[in-house]
Amino acid sequence: MAGVPHDFPTMEKLTLMPRHERRDVIESLVVEEFKAALFMTDDDEFALDVGFFDLGLTSLRLSELKLALEQKLECEISTADLFGHPTAGHLIDHLSE
Repeated sequence: MAGVPHDFPTMEKLTLMPRHERRDVIESLVVEEFKAALFMTDDDEFALDVGFFDLGLTSLRLSELKLALEQKLECEISTADLFGHPTAGHLIDHLSE
């Protein structure tokens, strides 16, 4: 995954960062994961305000993304939170808090 370090900080470490820095790091990870799932290149523009299903993701693919994010962040993301924050921007905001 280009752009996201292999030693990505866990959520525990991220909580020690100032919120704006934490959000930037989480946004980088989320955008990279979503772009990979959507077969987008690094140069492709990714809209943070478009719904997951409007982007063309299926429930199965979204579940796979959830698992990948959980593994990298070493935290649990509930399915209810995922569907309660139905855009990448909303999810990033939620994970940054």
